[in-house]
Amino acid sequence: MLITAQILLTIATLGYSAIPSFFDFNSTHATNPSWTGHARYHVVWQVTTFDYIAVMALFLIWTAGTDVRQLWVPAFLALFAYGGFWTANFTRPMYKGVLQDEVNGVPEFHYNIFGWKFSVDANISLFTPITIITLVALWMVAKLNGVV
Repeated sequence: MLITAQILLTIATLGYSAIPSFFDFNSTHATNPSWTGHARYHVVWQVTTFDYIAVMALFLIWTAGTDVRQLWVPAFLALFAYGGFWTANFTRPMYKGVLQDEVNGVPEFHYNIFGWKFSVDANISLFTPITIITLVALWMVAKLNGVV
């Protein structure tokens, strides 16, 4: 179970670091001409901060050995990163936020599941399954630590 928890935590960690870096360091975010310079500054700050935090999390995940107590830190870091995403998503009406920029945003993902065609925002499409992975990894860390 330890190696499975480490793999799931690695996926969760890369989900809040590598995936946003891939999507955000381009014309949809960091160099989006329709964004103010200050907004671009904040996205670069946020994304690189998550990248640096991820380096620490990956170090803790893969140097834990049999000391599964140190897996709590990367598990909670991932939970907090995705918690921040979902908080921003559900509170959008309070600050007039949108999931997708109308000018240069990341396009929606289109699905065709057994003939049922629908579109979902790219962020929701990516962060829903990875949030579930994070919750499973957190449960596994709790189990490894004898909490559940």
